[in-house]
Amino acid sequence: MKHILFLIALWPSILLAQNTIKGTFSPAKDYNFALLYKVTPTISDYVSNAELQEDGSFEFKLDSTNTKGMYRLVYAVPQEDYNFDIIYDGKEDIELTFNSETGVEFKKSTENKLLASYTNSMSMVTQSIGNYFSQESKDTTALKTIFKTQRETQENFEKVAKDSRALEFIKANKPYIPEEVEDVKTYINNLKKHYFDHVNFNNPILQSSNFLEERMLNYVFGMSSDSKDELENYKENIDVVYSYMKDAPKEVQRILLFDLWQQMSDLGFESIANYIAENYLMDVAVALNDQELLHALILCKNISNGNVAPDFNIEIKEKDKLVEKKLTQLEGAENYIIVFWSSTCSHCLDEVPQLQTFIKSLEKDKVKVVAIGLEDEPYKWKDLTYSYPEFIHVYGEGKWDNEIGDAYGVTSTPTYFILDTDKKIISKPVDFDALKKYFEKEEKEE
Repeated sequence: MKHILFLIALWPSILLAQNTIKGTFSPAKDYNFALLYKVTPTISDYVSNAELQEDGSFEFKLDSTNTKGMYRLVYAVPQEDYNFDIIYDGKEDIELTFNSETGVEFKKSTENKLLASYTNSMSMVTQSIGNYFSQESKDTTALKTIFKTQRETQENFEKVAKDSRALEFIKANKPYIPEEVEDVKTYINNLKKHYFDHVNFNNPILQSSNFLEERMLNYVFGMSSDSKDELENYKENIDVVYSYMKDAPKEVQRILLFDLWQQMSDLGFESIANYIAENYLMDVAVALNDQELLHALILCKNISNGNVAPDFNIEIKEKDKLVEKKLTQLEGAENYIIVFWSSTCSHCLDEVPQLQTFIKSLEKDKVKVVAIGLEDEPYKWKDLTYSYPEFIHVYGEGKWDNEIGDAYGVTSTPTYFILDTDKKIISKPVDFDALKKYFEKEEKEE
């Protein structure tokens, strides 16, 4: 009994046996917090948070429940953009410094320091290769020496990293290394051809890090083709990436493809985002029964530039009578502006009068405005509509739970869409200034 009681008393100290992850962010004034997550192939589990001290320092204490594996430290929002990965072996304390310009530097932690050393060493060799080709050197002996150094560096780091998690990243990052001297064009073609030779999309350690995502994005955006335009080159690169990830779990495919889809959407490459959705991501969403993702993909396609805007009913006055028409039935203007606004939105109350003044400055019937008021109740909105008699007004009952707003993916007000005479979406300016610049540019080009 005494032995059992002793173990019970000892248990909290065993559980609380700690390692630490600590570091310093600089400049300290640029950071407020640090969040730590344990990362698995499909999910990030929250571990803890740390408030930064005045000098930018922070510390996480890890107990025995924090098992070895891949961790992610988040230092700003949005979290998916401002983070870096950490290898934790369950034994060593980890110490680091971080600066947004120079990145993370590990002061303590064998595996993390080893991986950083590998990355720096290989970068130096890659820079030497770039310098050789940019100088158009004819010294083939020098090039052979550089490739020999690259091969030996890779081999030596793989030996040193044996039986560690760092080894998985070192092997996966192994570059194409020619056996013989190659001209720059052949070398670049071979780099592209062999880019994924050592990348295993089924490796759970790689899946639990940013590695696969970075590798994918570097290939899609970094590998160009002289024979294709930018968009066609993106499509070809995406096809190649998918050919290597197609046997990975659907959950992993979803994470990677969604990130690529989001990147293309944010950059304004809607045709490429829709290509990813239609050829790959929708099938993944169906396989996972991910209705939310399916809805997002369909919505993106529906409101892409070049598509006819989602239709809805409008009441307009014709010959002193109110008649109901569809948006697509409107006639008489070269362009149409759809603006989603609200009587309770301060930005709207600033921009909508500017929109009215701007429309009045244009030729008659050049532009018609359809103003959709997203409201919880109609009274204030109705009073304001009398100030804008030039607009076609639509009451958006339910505010954020409104059928028209949902069809256009509206999440904030004001939101603008510019349509051509056939009601096809031709621009989605982020604010009134962008809308005004669009028409001013069009006028100059005419």
